[in-house]
Amino acid sequence: MYSIDCMKKIKTIIPLIITFCMNAVVYWGVPLLRTGIKTHNLSGPADEVIPFMPQFIIIYFGCYLFWVVNYFMASMREEKVKYQFFTADFYARLVCMLCFIFYPTTNTRPVLTGTDIWTQAVRFLYTVDKPINLFPSIHCMASWFSCIAVRKNRKISNWYKAFSVLMTVLVVISTLALRQHVWQDAAAGILLAEVTWQISRRTNGWQIYRRLTEKIANKLGNRIGMRRDGK
Repeated sequence: MYSIDCMKKIKTIIPLIITFCMNAVVYWGVPLLRTGIKTHNLSGPADEVIPFMPQFIIIYFGCYLFWVVNYFMASMREEKVKYQFFTADFYARLVCMLCFIFYPTTNTRPVLTGTDIWTQAVRFLYTVDKPINLFPSIHCMASWFSCIAVRKNRKISNWYKAFSVLMTVLVVISTLALRQHVWQDAAAGILLAEVTWQISRRTNGWQIYRRLTEKIANKLGNRIGMRRDGK
């Protein structure tokens, strides 16, 4: 048999794994499904308000660590809030998938001529990340979820909550300053995170998510227990 402590660790990790897998399906799987649908370019004059600033590549790449830390904090919260959070994230990524399939967008990227380290890093970004899967912005959505993860959590200090808000603002700016997204993408990502969170808090879908994750956790725990027992 597996210990209670082991089971708690498994239940903490499973929602994180589901989130990662769902994101992979949405971001990398959708381009394989989408064919023959017109792509909409939402770029406009408003996007020039924030100038192109390649230095923001640090924020754009660095926010992945921010997400990992805050999503892990969410997985450590009390059971109801934890499952409400990850259910909301699941809803949001499902909406992203539908948008990416049925309303694919693109944007206009600048021609990169510089040879400094920042421009070279952006050039690498443009090479590995094509201008697809833009509306809503997953970067902005996940960053807003990271704020939700620590919001009203008494175990988290106020300075870190303030840092999470600041980091989210910087992420939004980075998506626009690097021309990875337009303002509609950013606004939709933030709105989607907040709306799905409010829906999850007010409905019982999180209980279905909890039963699913607990079922997976129990099966995984049983396998671990059997291996330890040499069966």
